[in-house]
Amino acid sequence: MEPVESGQRVDDPAARLATDADAARRVATTTGATGATPAGPAPPAFIYAIGRVEPRFPSLAVEKEFTQVLGRGASTAGATDREALQQTLADRSNRYLARQLCWVFLVEGLETYILVPRDPADLELLVRAVRAEGGTVDVDVVVGQRGPLAPPEFCGGLYIPVVFFDQIWSFSREELLAAIPEPEAVKDKKRFETMAGELFDRVMQLADNAGATDQHRALNYLAVRYPAIYALTAEAYANNASLSGVEVRPSRLAGARNIVDVVFAYTHRETDVTEQYFVRVDVTEEFPFLVSRLAPYYDR
Repeated sequence: MEPVESGQRVDDPAARLATDADAARRVATTTGATGATPAGPAPPAFIYAIGRVEPRFPSLAVEKEFTQVLGRGASTAGATDREALQQTLADRSNRYLARQLCWVFLVEGLETYILVPRDPADLELLVRAVRAEGGTVDVDVVVGQRGPLAPPEFCGGLYIPVVFFDQIWSFSREELLAAIPEPEAVKDKKRFETMAGELFDRVMQLADNAGATDQHRALNYLAVRYPAIYALTAEAYANNASLSGVEVRPSRLAGARNIVDVVFAYTHRETDVTEQYFVRVDVTEEFPFLVSRLAPYYDR
C-alpha cells in the first residue's frame, strides 16, 4: 500500500473531517449538554452494511482536474466512462485524485453514508471497490463506526452520516453465490445459486437495512459470512417448503454481551406446517461473530 505522505492529513479533506469528528467525540464524551457536567462515554454506533461504493466529485475543481488527467492519458482510448474512471484511479500516480474524491455508500440505490478510512492507507480499499463493469451486481460490505453528519460542503451538498471504516470487502453477487458449497439435497449448482440468490436478495430488501441496528448487522454478517443459511434454505425448497419469515430477537443468553437469535421460518406448501431454525450471533463489538450454529428453534 502507498505510504502516507508527509503533510497528507493537512490537505486531505477526509482526514480533516476525521480529525474534527474525533475531537467532537472527545468533547461529547467528557462534557455534558452545558459543557460543564461530566458525562459518560456514548456507546459506539457500529456499521455492518451491504451496498455499493460510488466515487463522487465534491467540487467542480476536482471534476475538472480529473477531466484533464483523462485527457493526458492514451490508455483510456476506447474505454467506457466507468472503465476510464477505474483505470485512472488504479494508476498510483493519480492517487492524489482518489484522496480528493467523495466516497458515497449506497444501500438499495439510496445514498446512505459517506465513507472515510480510519487509516489513510485504507484508501486503497475504496479504489479497489471501483470495478470497471459497474452495475447492481457489484456488492461491497463496509464495517466501521458511524460518525457525525457530513457538512453539506464536504460532498457536493450531501447531508448524510459519515462512516469511519476499518474494512471493505468487494465482490460480485455471482462470486458470492458461486463460492457457497451446494448441499447434497440440491445436485444442480445453477439451481442452488438461484435459491441462494433469492435468500440474499431478501435480506438486502428488508426495510431500512442500512446495517446500523444490531438486527441488521447480524443479518448482513450471516448473509456474507455464514453459508449454512443458504444450504438450509435450498433444502427447504427441495422439500416443498417456502421461506416464510426472517426475524431477529434478543437472545436469552445475552448478559454482559449483546447476543441475538436470527430465526428462519419455513412453511410447507401443502401441509402449511412451519418449522423454525435459528443461529446466535454476538453483535457487541464492531465485528459480529457466531455464537452457536444453526439448530431447530422452539418458541418458549
